[in-house]
Amino acid sequence: MTDAPTRPVTIITGASRGIGAAIAERLAADGHDLALTFREREADAADVARVCEASGARVMLLRIDLGDLDQAASVVPAAIAEFGTVTGLVNNAGITGRIGGFLDGSIEEAEHLFRVNVLAPIVLTRAAIAHMATDRGGIGGCVVNISSGAARSGAPNTYIPYAMSKAAINALTTGTSKEFGAVGVRVNTVSPGTTRTEIHAAAGRPNAPDERAPNIPMRRPGEVHEVAGAVAYLFSADASYTSGADIRVAGGN
Repeated sequence: MTDAPTRPVTIITGASRGIGAAIAERLAADGHDLALTFREREADAADVARVCEASGARVMLLRIDLGDLDQAASVVPAAIAEFGTVTGLVNNAGITGRIGGFLDGSIEEAEHLFRVNVLAPIVLTRAAIAHMATDRGGIGGCVVNISSGAARSGAPNTYIPYAMSKAAINALTTGTSKEFGAVGVRVNTVSPGTTRTEIHAAAGRPNAPDERAPNIPMRRPGEVHEVAGAVAYLFSADASYTSGADIRVAGGN
């Protein structure tokens, strides 16, 4: 995994901070070259790239607004043009919308949330599988979708549309893992529970991880490296017969 032509090439969306950054740094350490997308935090993305490059990875940064599906459609072709191939995709980027009751949210916010959290992953996954599938001339590959424990709980009084979008991501894993397993593409899900990231501040409740900790069986929120470890497993040779799985990294919830 040290020679450039044989190194895996993995796209990670939303990689400038939080879980995406941790996944990038872990996969770089595991021998992946990376195409990392970010929306607006260019300095943070550059910092992540430098850490990954220090591990020996070649890194491509792509400034992409995944709410614009034309921009989303450019990601896989750009990575192929840069590296010659793509062997992996992590659909990590996502937004929660504002925390609050179901009746208080706007349909415009929900529509944008579904473009980022559901439609963009569909666009990216279609392009990646079309390139990787062995019946189309590819060498196979791996897709990991980052979902959420909210997909099962429904997140009442918090962010039901977000929970709905993550349930859709779970269905994306289930359907594509069954449709494309025979042509060399494995698709899996990692579902974090409450994890200590900035996404809670963006949703209007920065202290949410610690507020929720008493209701988590392990009595603490998760850390980003714990989610990254699950993703790394799914890309490893140890997971060669694992597809359609959902690994819950949720402290017992």
